[in-house]
Amino acid sequence: MIRTSAEIGPPQVGIVASRRVGNAVLRNRAKRRLREAMMSVELEPDTAYVVVAPAGAVTMEFDELTRRLREAVGRGRREDPR
Repeated sequence: MIRTSAEIGPPQVGIVASRRVGNAVLRNRAKRRLREAMMSVELEPDTAYVVVAPAGAVTMEFDELTRRLREAVGRGRREDPR
């Protein structure tokens, strides 16, 4: 589908968990936790995000995980070029 410049799409999120996080079960758990935490983070429309799971993503308190994601998204915001 080709979008015109006036159409704005939803944000896209990709989550990656390396073997550093743990075995397959722990990597999947980390990705599920990150996916859930991303739901409470305000994301820019028509923007792609890549989240790399930290080594402690499975054992980290959920509030801490969400806080870190909010901070990272906040640091990555850019000014509107228009």
